[in-house]
Amino acid sequence: MSVFDFSEIAFDGIENELKISCDFYVIALKKNFDGKIKYGQRYYDFDSGLMTFFAPRQTFSIEVGSSRKLEGWMLIIHPDFIQNFPLAKRIKEYGYFSYAINEALHLSDREEIVVSALIQNMQEEIESMIDNYTQDVAVAHIDLLLNYCNRFYNRQFITRKKVSNDILLQFEDLLTIYYQNDNLSTSGLPTVQYFAEKLIVSPHYLNDMLKKLTGQTTQQHIQNQLIEKAKELLSATNLSVSEIAYQLGFEFPQSFNKFFKNKTNVTPLKFRQSFN
Repeated sequence: MSVFDFSEIAFDGIENELKISCDFYVIALKKNFDGKIKYGQRYYDFDSGLMTFFAPRQTFSIEVGSSRKLEGWMLIIHPDFIQNFPLAKRIKEYGYFSYAINEALHLSDREEIVVSALIQNMQEEIESMIDNYTQDVAVAHIDLLLNYCNRFYNRQFITRKKVSNDILLQFEDLLTIYYQNDNLSTSGLPTVQYFAEKLIVSPHYLNDMLKKLTGQTTQQHIQNQLIEKAKELLSATNLSVSEIAYQLGFEFPQSFNKFFKNKTNVTPLKFRQSFN
């Protein structure tokens, strides 16, 4: 585990682009950077108080601007450092380590003070005399930092609600169009990845945003729409239950029967009979 002060990093030897990939978790806060960061094929324009998160073996690149100045810090954590702590499992549940770079965390001034103080405490801890408590204290600070970031991301879903609502409306339109085109039998059931790519967001970000705004995950929205389509076919057509199952993209009618009953507490046949 290490903390780097960006103001102490020299970019003089870098002409255009610096590609970075490592076996560490990376948490960075940057300010006043004359340059761009690229994650995959996408760029992110830098603003003050912006945090980014990378899981091990992800690759990103930095294009350095003319001033070659950067403020802020970067915390790197090797997975082995937290291996024997509950955080080793819990850190994988923080979806923002899989967010795309254009879904970075925008901190308020107060929030920036909170996370910067935690980072300073960690830096002082690992630079002071190492003893039997150093690792415990450092991991506790990492855990607290990640919990704060989780809180701040949830705040961001609210304060940037217009952007989130626009994505929600686009998602609902895409979902409706997918089921209206009757292409389930050939294309199969839609996936979370499919909608994330259409909306140009990461699957984890889409899932967390929808859950915050609607209380339901992306997969739940997909399944709810599928149930509504199934009810429509069962009540308004003479297709057999097996034919409806295949039309909805199920390989086996038994799978459709089980899915429908789990969601509605009745079998497809019982649901159809209620209309007779």
